[in-house]
Amino acid sequence: MPADLAVIGLGHLGLPLAQAATTAGISTIGYDPDPHAAAPSVADGPLSATEIRRLLAGGFRTTADPAALGKVRTAVICTPTPLGEDRAVDLTGVADAARTLAAQLRPHTTVILESTAYPGTTEEFLRPLLEAGSGLTAGRDFHLACSPHRHDPGNRTYRYGNTPKVIGGLTPACTEAAAAFYGRLTDKVVRARGPREAETAKVLETNYRHVNIALLNEMAVFCHDIGVDLWDVIRCAETKPFGFQAFRPGPGVGGHSGAIDPNCLSYKGRSPGYPLRMVELAQEVNGRMPRYVIQRCATLLNEHGKSARGARVLLLGVSYRPDTGDQEGSPAREIATRLMALGAQLTYHDPYVPRWNVRGRPVPRADSPYEAAADADLTLLLQPHRTYDLQGLAAKAQLLLDTRGATPAGAAHRL
Repeated sequence: MPADLAVIGLGHLGLPLAQAATTAGISTIGYDPDPHAAAPSVADGPLSATEIRRLLAGGFRTTADPAALGKVRTAVICTPTPLGEDRAVDLTGVADAARTLAAQLRPHTTVILESTAYPGTTEEFLRPLLEAGSGLTAGRDFHLACSPHRHDPGNRTYRYGNTPKVIGGLTPACTEAAAAFYGRLTDKVVRARGPREAETAKVLETNYRHVNIALLNEMAVFCHDIGVDLWDVIRCAETKPFGFQAFRPGPGVGGHSGAIDPNCLSYKGRSPGYPLRMVELAQEVNGRMPRYVIQRCATLLNEHGKSARGARVLLLGVSYRPDTGDQEGSPAREIATRLMALGAQLTYHDPYVPRWNVRGRPVPRADSPYEAAADADLTLLLQPHRTYDLQGLAAKAQLLLDTRGATPAGAAHRL
């Protein structure tokens, strides 16, 4: 039977959408041109093995046949758009998806972009590809809209159903078509004026996170230098009932959505000429946190009569978020690389990451984090997964540096 929905891209965006749609009773297929990539996988993925089993049992199926895209009512592009070394968003995946979909596109289909993109991408980048490949006109022959993702891996409070979806259509009819689809999945739909407003809302949300984390990262360094307990400062400040939202510092900022400066419009070969200075500064501050963590590690080892060279260092939690195996943008890799360069002997433990490679070499995985912490010269807590008994780890470790402020006060050295 033809499906109602095609999800193009089965990664951190596509699988949660497929899960929500299947749960809502929408017949859903997932498309990927690579048959191996099309199979839902637990490794580094947003869904657990149990969730994937339920997804498949609910009728979700995958395909590498592009002809299947011509039989759906709604197609949602969820391909990754990573930031390149120049901090520009790479739209290659979106372009490939658009060309494949365009060749199969039928009139009256609703096409939605969920992938993170620059303001203007839906109208100026995606629309021409769809129209050229299909011979159809967006807004007349098919609906076109943007609804940026808001999936938060590991969040047990806000899931797909109770997180509002922002929607901006090319025309009012496009917006309503997309709203009718998402209205079956979420409690609330928020209509933007158009695709640009929806895309820019995502830029604001992403940059808001990065800028505020950068402020706390700077406060972490400042408070350490003057001998103030930053975590107690945050505890006190977050009691203010207005004008303050608590963020937490850390060893860096990971995730699939890096801070975005719309000044880097690489796909158009131009920029508006108004760089977001706060975003640039946030990138600089957050980017230097792994180096600061290494400095703290070396100082702690030195204070305890040990050198980084030859030191046994245990890294706990190498994913970018707690309670998930997703390693996208995790600062753990850079921290491990720098420790290796200093001559440290590394082991790691992460309940969600069974294998981990750094610089092309596998890092030994500890069977028990508690025994490994007792043997290590330094234990570095990078991600406080719920499965960790942090008080027990603090008691076992010879020397513990907590980069997340998750251990009890006084139980460990904290960032």
